[in-house]
Amino acid sequence: MTGIPFDNSYVRLPHRFFARRAPTPVAAPRLIHLNRTLAANLGIDPDWLAGPDGVAMLAGNSVPKGADPIATAYAGHQFGNFVPQLGDGRAVLLGEVVDRDGRRRDIQLKGAGPTPFSRRGDGRAALGPVLREYLVSEAMAALGVPTTRALAAVAAGEPVVRETRLPGAVLTRVAASHIRVGTFQYFAVRGDTEALRALADHVLARHYPEASASEYPYRALLDGIVARQADLVAAWLLVGFVHGVMNTDNMSVAGETID
Repeated sequence: MTGIPFDNSYVRLPHRFFARRAPTPVAAPRLIHLNRTLAANLGIDPDWLAGPDGVAMLAGNSVPKGADPIATAYAGHQFGNFVPQLGDGRAVLLGEVVDRDGRRRDIQLKGAGPTPFSRRGDGRAALGPVLREYLVSEAMAALGVPTTRALAAVAAGEPVVRETRLPGAVLTRVAASHIRVGTFQYFAVRGDTEALRALADHVLARHYPEASASEYPYRALLDGIVARQADLVAAWLLVGFVHGVMNTDNMSVAGETID
C-alpha cells in the first residue's frame, strides 16, 4: 500500500504530555539508505517510501495523511543531576502504526528541526551520528538485543554547525514507544498525580497488559519495568555493549535500547 497506516494513541493523552510541532523542511533531501524489510513489516510499501513522496516524508518536508506530529515532554537524570524538563529537542513523533505482527510502533524523525523543548538548539542532526545510530541499532537487532530500529537515513542537503560545519541528516526511528523513565519523572516532580495515573494506564495497556490483571497493577507495572531493564542490561553485557549516556531520559519503559 502507499502511504502509512497511522493509528495514533499517545496524542489522545492530555495536551501537557506533548507539544504539537510539524517537522522543519530541509533544503535538498536525498535518501541514503532505506530498511526495506522493516518498512514491509510496518505495512509500508518500500517502493513508495523510496520514491519522491516517501523521501519527502522521511526528511520532514511533508506530513503524510494520518500523521499527528508531536514533540514529547520528559525529564531526566543526566550525569548525576536531575533536569526537570528535557523533552524531544530535535525529534518529532509522526505517529504510530500497528505492524504485521500486531505490535504498535512509533515512527519518529530525529533531526527534524527545533521544538519547544530545544533549549535554543537547532533541532538538527549531523550525518555521522545518524549513520552511527542506524548501524548500531540494526546490529543490536541482529544480535537479538531489544532495540529501537532504523527505518531510513536521509541527507538534508544543508549543513549543521557543531564545532565545525557538518553535513546534516535525518534518521527515521521505529520504537515500541518513546516513553521513558524520565516521562514519569516529568510529572512526578510537578506533583501531577492525574497525569502520572494517565501515563501509567497508557503504559499498562500498551506494554504490560498482563500487569493490568494484577491485584496491584501499578506495583506490577513497576516490577515489570525493572525486570525488563535488568534483562536488557544483561543482554548488553553479553555482547560487550556499553551505553554511553544511560540516563533516565534515555531509558525506555518498553525495555528497548534507545539513544
